[in-house]
Order: sequence, then structure tokens, then C-alpha cells
Amino acid sequence: MRRFLPDTFTLLLVCTVILASLLPAQGAFAHYFGVATKLAIALLFFLHGARLPRDVVMAGLLHWRLHITILAATFVLFPLLGLAVGLLVPSVLPPTLYTGILFLCVLPSTVQSSIAFTSMAGGNVPAAICAASASNIFGMFLTPLLVGLLFSLGGHGGFSMDALEQILLQLLAPFIAGQLLQPWIGNWIRARKKILTPVDRGSILMVVYLAFSDAVVEGIWHTFTAAELGAVVVVDIVLLAVVLIVTMFGSRLLGFSKEDEIAITFCGSKKSLASGVPMASAIFAGQPIGAIVLPLMLFHQIQLMACAVIAQRYATQRQRSEAVAAKA
Repeated sequence: MRRFLPDTFTLLLVCTVILASLLPAQGAFAHYFGVATKLAIALLFFLHGARLPRDVVMAGLLHWRLHITILAATFVLFPLLGLAVGLLVPSVLPPTLYTGILFLCVLPSTVQSSIAFTSMAGGNVPAAICAASASNIFGMFLTPLLVGLLFSLGGHGGFSMDALEQILLQLLAPFIAGQLLQPWIGNWIRARKKILTPVDRGSILMVVYLAFSDAVVEGIWHTFTAAELGAVVVVDIVLLAVVLIVTMFGSRLLGFSKEDEIAITFCGSKKSLASGVPMASAIFAGQPIGAIVLPLMLFHQIQLMACAVIAQRYATQRQRSEAVAAKA
């Protein structure tokens, strides 16, 4: 039963949304809080770069078939499904929430949870580390480019060089700086994961608070009906289910081992809240992003619950196979 309960971070996200709804940031406070949030995001991506060992980056180039498969699921299959969801606009989904769905579909995979679920299920953990890390690195370029391409196709605006510049300066530059310093500070940072975790989560909570403060001021909770919000949940569930099925059974058809199948399933079906929220603030700067990140926040919890169940089933199957092999 515990696997169906929200994790601590999800509860903090809910509390942050409630706080923004009751006490939204406004005026001078919102301005200075926005500056602090940008600095926190830069620190977050600096730490991401400093944590990632150089040998992991190089090893990611070796198992190319697995990585191409995961990248195809993340940056090809998901976006195509996102375009298909456009058929529900405006009869089921309002355009603003659809923008959030489309943005969700072009985001990179998660890192920590993809690796954790792959490990729990008995999959190829080194491959998962490389694939999830590569997804986030490529995502800094591919996500803003795909936003421009897909939104142009859907009539929601074209590519913005300002958005790409924001991504490069606010996210990629700190990441590269962290990578350059990684040989000297990487071990120190990895050894203090518990101390630095609040920086990761705190920066995301800051962006969420600022985003929903703007949205509340503009009347987000009076804009969408319960049916429209329920439609977002259903769309999130269907998106995740389709990609899980395609990655799981597609990897078998492509001849991957069970360990690789597990890594492909978890890395190819997940979307990163940690990267998505800062990217939204950069790509959609000056726009109300509360409604844009709402589908992602819902998807975050749905993917955790679904993948926890699947990981447990993989682990049970592995234990049974090992028990049969031991008796033989």
C-alpha cells in the first residue's frame, strides 16, 4: 500500500501550491524571489555537472543501441504522442493545459528515480546511469528546439532564440562549469548527498512557488474546471501507459537482454520534474507557467506509483527465475 502513497517531495509540492494559492508572491518580493530562484537553479545544474563522473559520460558512448532506443522514446515517441493529444483541443483540453502536455512530452528523462527503479528491478544500472544522464544533457538542446518545432506545427508559436539563450546561460553553462570542476570537487559533493539534497528540491519548490504565485494572481483556479483537470490526469496516465508498453515490448522485439529491457523501460518512460520546471521558467519567461507545469507535476506522481509497481514485479520475476535455476 505504501507504494501508492505520495512521497515526501510530492507532499512538499502540494504544500507549495497551497501556499502560493493562499499567499502568492507579488510586487517587489516576487521580483527578488525570482532573482534568488534563478541563482538556485544555476546552483542546481552546477551540482548536477559536478556529481556526474567523467567515466560515466564516456561509458555512455559504448552501449549505443540502448541509448538510441531510450533517446528515441524520450524525444521522438513522446513528442509524437503529444501532437496526437492535440486532437482533444479545445473540446476536452483547453489550449493552456495542452501547452503543458506538449511541454511534458519534450522533456528529458529523470536521473535519480530511473536509476533507483532500474536497480530495484535488477536491471542494467550502469546503462541506466549513462542513459538518464545523456538524456538530460541532450535535453538542454533538444527540449527548447522541440518546443519551437512542435508549437509551430500546432500553431502555438515558433522557435525563440531568447529561450535557447536562457537555457544555455542559466542551465548549460553552470552544468559545464560543474563538469570542468568535477575531478576536484566531484567526490566531495557525492559524499555529501544528504546535505546537498535540499538544494535540489529547494530550487524546484522555489520555481513552483513563483510559477503558481503568478498563476494564482491571474486566476488559474477559476480558469479550469474539475473536468478539465481530470482530463489532464487521464491524458498523463494514457501517455505513460503507451510509452511503458512500447519500451517494454519493443526492447524485447529488438533483442535486448532482460537487464537492458528494464533500463529502457524506466529511462525511456520517465519525465524529469527537476529539469522540466527550471526549463519552463526559462523557455516561457514572462508567461504564466503555473498551468504549463501542472501536467508535469501530476505526471511526476503517476510515474512514480506506476514504476514502483512494475519494478517490484520485475524483482519478483527475477527472484523466481533465480530460485528455479538454483533447484535445477
